[in-house]
Amino acid sequence: MKSDGGLTPVDDFGGHQAILSGPAGGVIGYAKTAFRPTEGDDDKTKIMPVIGFDMGGTSTDVSRYDGHLDHVFETTTAGIAIQAPQLDINTVAAGGGSRLFLRTGMFVVGPESAGSHPGPVCYRKKGYLAVTDANVVLGRVIPEHFPSIFGPKEDEPLDLEGARGAFAELCKEEEASGRSVEELAYGFLRVANEAMCRPIRNLTQMRGYDITTHKLACFGGAGPQHACAMAKALGMTKVFVHRYGGILSAYGLSLADAVYEEQEPAAETYSYGDKLDSDPSAKVRSERLSQLAKKARSALVKQGYKEEEIMIENYLNMRYDGTDNAMMVQEPTSGDMTFGDVFRDHYQREFGFQLNNLDIRIDDYRVRAVVPGPTPDPLKAVKSIGKPTATSTTRAYFENGWETIPVFQIDDLKPGHTISGPAIIVQSISTIVLEIDCSALVTADGDLDITVLGNKESTEDESNQSEDVVIKEDPVKLSIFAHRFMGIAEQMGRTLARTAISVNIKERLDFSCALFTSDGGLVANAPHIPVHLGAMQAAVKFQVQYWNSEGREGIKEGEVLVSNHPQLAGGSHLPDITVITPVFHEGKVIFFVASRGHHADIGGIAPGSMPPHSTCLEDEGAMIIAFKLVKDGTFDEKGITEILQSPGKIPGNTGTRNLRDNLSDLRAQVAANQSGIRLLHELVKEYGLRQVDAYMKFIQCNAEACVRAMLREFAEKNGNRAHAIDHMDDGTPIELTIDINKETGDAVFDFSGTGPQVLGNVNAPPAVTYSAVIYSLRSLVGQDIPLNEGCLAPIEFKIPKYCLLNPSDDAGVVGGNVLTSQRVVDVVLKAFKACAASQGCMNNLTFGDKKFGYYETIAGGAGAGPNWHGRSGVHTHCTNTRITDPEILERRYPVLLRQFGLRSGSGGDGEFKGGDGVVREIEPLRPLVMSILSERRSLRPYGMSGGSAGQSGRNLLVKKNGIVVNVGGRCSSSIDVDERLRIETPGGGGYGTPISES
Repeated sequence: MKSDGGLTPVDDFGGHQAILSGPAGGVIGYAKTAFRPTEGDDDKTKIMPVIGFDMGGTSTDVSRYDGHLDHVFETTTAGIAIQAPQLDINTVAAGGGSRLFLRTGMFVVGPESAGSHPGPVCYRKKGYLAVTDANVVLGRVIPEHFPSIFGPKEDEPLDLEGARGAFAELCKEEEASGRSVEELAYGFLRVANEAMCRPIRNLTQMRGYDITTHKLACFGGAGPQHACAMAKALGMTKVFVHRYGGILSAYGLSLADAVYEEQEPAAETYSYGDKLDSDPSAKVRSERLSQLAKKARSALVKQGYKEEEIMIENYLNMRYDGTDNAMMVQEPTSGDMTFGDVFRDHYQREFGFQLNNLDIRIDDYRVRAVVPGPTPDPLKAVKSIGKPTATSTTRAYFENGWETIPVFQIDDLKPGHTISGPAIIVQSISTIVLEIDCSALVTADGDLDITVLGNKESTEDESNQSEDVVIKEDPVKLSIFAHRFMGIAEQMGRTLARTAISVNIKERLDFSCALFTSDGGLVANAPHIPVHLGAMQAAVKFQVQYWNSEGREGIKEGEVLVSNHPQLAGGSHLPDITVITPVFHEGKVIFFVASRGHHADIGGIAPGSMPPHSTCLEDEGAMIIAFKLVKDGTFDEKGITEILQSPGKIPGNTGTRNLRDNLSDLRAQVAANQSGIRLLHELVKEYGLRQVDAYMKFIQCNAEACVRAMLREFAEKNGNRAHAIDHMDDGTPIELTIDINKETGDAVFDFSGTGPQVLGNVNAPPAVTYSAVIYSLRSLVGQDIPLNEGCLAPIEFKIPKYCLLNPSDDAGVVGGNVLTSQRVVDVVLKAFKACAASQGCMNNLTFGDKKFGYYETIAGGAGAGPNWHGRSGVHTHCTNTRITDPEILERRYPVLLRQFGLRSGSGGDGEFKGGDGVVREIEPLRPLVMSILSERRSLRPYGMSGGSAGQSGRNLLVKKNGIVVNVGGRCSSSIDVDERLRIETPGGGGYGTPISES
């Protein structure tokens, strides 16, 4: 079995093809059993699409099936990138072994796992409190129905009393808030369910599907214990549990198809933008697909299959010209539809728009030869024969408390039996928990078709919406809302990545999305770009103050705001444009949503708008203090175009070189914000405005408490004062003194001693320093806490005016966001003695001419710490972007990527070694202006506790005659054909005395 869901002979099998072969078997299992027509009606359009929920003891996977298997061709598993076809399966949690914690006022489930050994406490191997223990304590897992295979000698039953004892110990902690053992365990189950609902929402809504129209097919040993509760929370009405649900992955293997694939790259035009009916590749396409089909068919015949058994599926990998999001499209079976029709339908559904003026390109031809495996017959309708007789009763805990419920053995049930919840149905390898307001029908095949009668889980009593009722913080709800808020920010990010056009946002993911309170306080920032964290909050607060000040028109429903000015409007640097949308409820602003994206060019003196030698802000591109991008529901294309072209009025400057991408990406940011508004409205409808608003504030208070606790702990161990200083390559010091109040956890971050602003562009506006500090504090806390305004509540900043970190309004700052921010993080972590310095740079490369501008940041080495080696070739600290794929880089831009790999030995030595930097060498195919803006080219990243410093970076120009020239840390130059720019990025510092020396 391969990860793509197909069978292959042993001699044609490779391990990399089978990383997810087990979960793939589960997908085939539910695809052939849960997605089935009813007898006498073969219309597949009437069948509900299915969400697969596979929860075992150590992992949880989700997937989707609508009659077609969705494949992906590059994935990351355990941090390793694997390029091989596999079903689109997302591992989202640690399963029943997910560990349970009470941390600073929150119920936390995972991501740590108890594993299979020692496992949960109830396994009797001195394990860890886990989700399985909660199910045992609540009576949802009945020890008598489990074999006696636990304990050191594997001959004892599940340990109910041991699990209760572990929860009883947890009840003594302050965060338990006086809960009983059962209330505590049930709270953890609710949080666990919400944690697993979050990726299911992302899987459907991010692709334009309505989750409420899907059926939930649950399997795995633990899946049926949670499925009904999750379906309630998701608003789903149908749950399917196969009679072999506990081993559905194995059962799916017996139903799998034999598959052989052939694929070839292409570079052909499918249709011209202004002529949808054109088909210039028709003849070539038919010939190439036929050749591939012949090869694939021949391969299966050699394996012993008969010619007449083989089915051929044809695919084209298609995209709009000038974009990079190719979609693998299967040839439609309907004669009325074409490849192009299917591609346009998929594109419209997933991205919300079409690009009808652009050509459609073919990137790959793919043929999948299939010998179908066994397929179950269509479903037979059954008549209800009433309720079966229970084999026993048990006590189990549900939302209303303890209840005595019936227990049924699956083997005693007959087709047509109907069971109403609450109840428990025991299979040989799993337990099915039928929640309140759920009803199960036994199908003709012995499976369970469950109808969820209740709507989403009850949320809050109507009386709590009264202004007279004080909403008290509940740790369980706090944890659930933390997941919901972060899930909304993540889905905004996915919408932005899907709908954007530019490489910068769609491929490199250089953007951030976040939710804010009505006064602009940050609530939840998805883990996108750390340097945006504090700066986005400053931008939103400025707009609220600006538009609501006396004499201005205020903010109205349907309007969208935009800004980018670093010093005056809370920006980070000019290429980062922030789009802000108010969320209205009953005519009043209740929240804000915002997205910040790095635009590859907004004008200025150099292509890419990251000029190495800018000395003032106007050199760096278009400036926006406050502008209404959408007004009265209309996108003001004319107004924003004038702003983006305005730098061209300044001698020596140019307006934006990528206006089309700017406008498309701004529309994508508006769309991302709209998705956030829709989800927030759904949340308000579900819980009520007062409760949502209250928990936004509670989330901020929780983050504040976590940071205060960390600061107090540090002060207890290291004293009230911490100090650190580091220098930029030009010698400018960044100095920080931290004074901590041991009693309150307040701290003063005093940057007095930092050098004056420079005649250059590495000045950093205060918002960038706030972002660097909030990121550092979030990292130092050592647990998963929300990224929000609360992290900075205990901090008082002292940043002298007109120093490097608080420059004048007209100072150049484009490098401050990408270079100085990294050095501020190094200084903060040095003061806290946390780890050695990372590369301290983003290695900003831009190139282009009058027609285009391209921008990327390049990875380097991470610093080592007290118990870890630094990672090699990664983006660190304030940046979290991807590098552009070589194929996309060379296809879209006139360059060749000559080399890209690790810079061996550049990490600092130590007991724990610093990570290595990288080498990236690019050759233009026509004369281009190439600019590099970088740091750590003279001063090396420091080591810590005896560790060696990492190697500094180098920027080299390899000329036609072979002469190599060091161009320094900041350079902008026209580079000719046959010349190459070679960038060697810094390594991270080492930690601890090298073992050879000690």
